[in-house]
Amino acid sequence: QVQLVESGGGLVQPGGSLRLSCAVSGLHFSIYDMGWYRQAPGKQRELVAKITSRGTINYADSVKGRFTLSRDNAKDTVYLQMNSLKPEDTAVYYCNANQWEYNYWGQGTQVPVSS
Repeated sequence: QVQLVESGGGLVQPGGSLRLSCAVSGLHFSIYDMGWYRQAPGKQRELVAKITSRGTINYADSVKGRFTLSRDNAKDTVYLQMNSLKPEDTAVYYCNANQWEYNYWGQGTQVPVSS
C-alpha cells in the first residue's frame, strides 16, 4: 500500500518560514519524481516545485528564491523549505509521487499565512 504522509504545516506569519516533509512508503522512492503542489481556496491545484529521480529541480516562478526542495532517498522523504512566506502562499500543500503511469498523492497539509 502506497502512502505519502505530509507534515510540517501550520499557521505562520508573513515573512516566516516552514519546512514541509513528505514521508513515503510502499514504493521504490528513489525512482520516482517527487513534487509539491498547492491549492488555494477557489483556485486550481498548481505545481510548486518538483524534483526528478535524477535530482533535477524545477520551481514555480512565484516561489523561486524563497522555497527550496530536496529529497533524501535514504529516508524516503522529500522536503520543502519555505522562507519569506507571503499571504498568497496560503493553500493546502500536497505531496506527489509520479513515474510512468503511476501517480500518488498525499492527504495535504494546510499552510495559512496570516498575521
